[in-house]
Amino acid sequence: MIRVPFVDGWSVGPKLGAFEARDASTAAVPVVIPHDALRDLPRSADSVQGVHSGYVPGGVFEYTKTFEVPARWQDKTVRIEFEGVYRDATVYLNGDFVAHEANGYAAFTIEADPFLRFGETNTITVEARVHRDSRWYTGGGIYRPVHLSVSDPVHIALDGSVATTPDIDEERALVEIATRVENQTRHTAVRRLTWTVCDGDGSVVASGTSPITVLPGTSSVARARLPVAHPRLWGPEEPHLYRVHTVLTGAESSGENGVLDEEEMRFGIRRLQLDTTHGLRVNGASIDLRGACIHHDNGPLGAVSIAAAEDRRIRLLKAAGFNAIRSSHNPASRALLDACDVHGMIVMDELTDVWTKSKTAFDASIGFDERWQSDVGALVRKDINHPSVVLYSIGNEILELATPHGATWSRRLAEEFRRLDPTRFVTNGINGIIANLGRMGDAMAEAESADPNTMMAGMGEKMALMNASSLVTESTEESAAVLDVVGFNYADSRYELDAELFPNRIIVGSETFPDRIASLWADVRRLPHLIGDFTWTGWDYIGEAGIGRVDYTDVEDYEPTGTAGPFPYLLAGCGDIDITGYRLPASHYREIAYGLRVEPAIAVHRPQHHGRPTAKTPWSWDDVVTSWTWGVAEGSPVTVDVYADADEVALYLNGALLARTVVGDPLPLIARFETEYRPGELIAVSYSDGVEIARASLRTAGEPRLVAQAESNEVDAREGLAYVVISIEDAEGTLVCDADRPVTVEVTGGELAGIGSARARTEESFSGPSYTTCDGRVLAIVRPNGPGELRVTATAPESAPSTVTITAR
Repeated sequence: MIRVPFVDGWSVGPKLGAFEARDASTAAVPVVIPHDALRDLPRSADSVQGVHSGYVPGGVFEYTKTFEVPARWQDKTVRIEFEGVYRDATVYLNGDFVAHEANGYAAFTIEADPFLRFGETNTITVEARVHRDSRWYTGGGIYRPVHLSVSDPVHIALDGSVATTPDIDEERALVEIATRVENQTRHTAVRRLTWTVCDGDGSVVASGTSPITVLPGTSSVARARLPVAHPRLWGPEEPHLYRVHTVLTGAESSGENGVLDEEEMRFGIRRLQLDTTHGLRVNGASIDLRGACIHHDNGPLGAVSIAAAEDRRIRLLKAAGFNAIRSSHNPASRALLDACDVHGMIVMDELTDVWTKSKTAFDASIGFDERWQSDVGALVRKDINHPSVVLYSIGNEILELATPHGATWSRRLAEEFRRLDPTRFVTNGINGIIANLGRMGDAMAEAESADPNTMMAGMGEKMALMNASSLVTESTEESAAVLDVVGFNYADSRYELDAELFPNRIIVGSETFPDRIASLWADVRRLPHLIGDFTWTGWDYIGEAGIGRVDYTDVEDYEPTGTAGPFPYLLAGCGDIDITGYRLPASHYREIAYGLRVEPAIAVHRPQHHGRPTAKTPWSWDDVVTSWTWGVAEGSPVTVDVYADADEVALYLNGALLARTVVGDPLPLIARFETEYRPGELIAVSYSDGVEIARASLRTAGEPRLVAQAESNEVDAREGLAYVVISIEDAEGTLVCDADRPVTVEVTGGELAGIGSARARTEESFSGPSYTTCDGRVLAIVRPNGPGELRVTATAPESAPSTVTITAR
């Protein structure tokens, strides 16, 4: 089989009517796939998608590509694989309709043979539509990779091999491999399959072979049980991977002894167990899920899935202390799962945000009743060989879940996942309040027509009482009973209650508020039936604009807006890690709560806002920065928080003790100090039982300068991305956080793929070439043109230029 990327030579423009002609304003422009058609559209306060998308409009887009089809392909099978087109993809070849895929996250394949003109130039057209169909920024267009495959008519099916490991001990693991072969000829085919299992270093650890007969127009499955001696197991700490190379040849009797097709895929050997005594066990060891909910966009790149970007995100999340992600609220990309396999990140892969009742005007509830089986099938086919995937989530905050028919849908979906893949566990993100809208009395009257986020933000402490009510208990019991793990969104009030009411129920906090992690994690460690916590969110994202913002309410035009951030909010402003990959103070607090960090962490409230009244949402963190460099007068009042797992913290400035304070106010693991700003060195020392545990420090920056620094000096010339952090810092590398300025980037040897900062409220474009720093940082992402030297030069007012050189190989 020839399987090659089908990503070059595309162009995109707005979809026109049948009798409309393109002009300069609608001309198609060349793009490289994956491509996000929404990212660079002009934003406005009256955007049809509004706050959900970050005020980015929708649209209908038409992608076109011409390609040569050799005459020799006439006797082959030609297929084109789309990993994801958002949304309602319609595919044409040479003007003829080929396929329609409504689900914007499901991979699909077209059989091109009936539509191709062999020995000629062919044209493929893909239409995509985005319009008020989601509660977050989805992006639009062909935003995940595309592949062209050319194979013999008798061939291994795409994603045709599945490896499972049901029998594992220290001596050996039995790897069960099932491979599907398709026959698109008019004759019975007798072929042979050979499997070779290799370790990471390429050494062969097992092999097997089997003949296979496939009748005309059908497919058949051949299986092998191959023992791997002394297996090295995949786990979060040691994510070991194996590869299986599958080869299809002609049978000896047919005289066709050459290789007709081959495939290589990666898998892991690991054992999963689940019970209320030990919780979740991976390879016999109990593991608590330190989870991050994430959306699928890649910040300044938009919603595109590029392997280098997905790998970087998972690597940075793992370094921040997370060992699990939840793909909120749609199936993860293949590249993201590849990264999770490599870095040992456990995955909860989620099917959808809606079933049959809609949350937005044109969302995926339309046609779900007809499409659900194919959607489940697409997710399982994508995930089944990824050892990182441990949990399938059948939904998120489903509106109809607490009704008899909703329970029927719960069971239907859970059983379909089990039928297709019985090796993993099934969960669902249940919000008992949202599932019972309209049944909680007058207190819920306004909530019925409200956005779920706004509703939850206004309910405050009532949420805990309502989630623990008998109404929620009884109405969600059946939907919860069909699950292996009951996911609860913002319902920690049920954790201990359910241990009494449902002693066999296993729970995960599938979505939780960020500032509750200290108590939530204590629950995880204390309750064996509670297997983990997934915070909203691990990484900031586009859309749900301003959900995590902090408003200063003393301005004349301030108006409360619930969780909806007014235009020009673009980002959620919610996450342990900002969209550039920089860890925020909340991330260090969480690391301490997890017990992964001994050193205290210092977070400084911006002194220019000292004493001002604020309004926050349940997803907000304090407006704090890890900095002791401020452009305010000496002696200005300032609030300093120190995060520490300790009894007390002492704070010193320039060697003088400012105060020694008990930890635990205003939140667990926080000591708060009121002091005055003076340049120099700020040191926090943590104590337990009167003994020093550890210390941390911040110092005032010297003369600021502009510095461009690449995260890596080398990048893959074809598929890599160069990440260049541009910062305002002194000669010692200390960041200057309150002297932001616009930065302009010039690139030679490549192109600027995206540029952005952590600022949630902005009218700047990710397409660049300029962007204003936020707290002293901006990130430029560069795509190389090919092998050679990449030069990235940053310039800014009142700064000398800074250039970094990267080698593309």
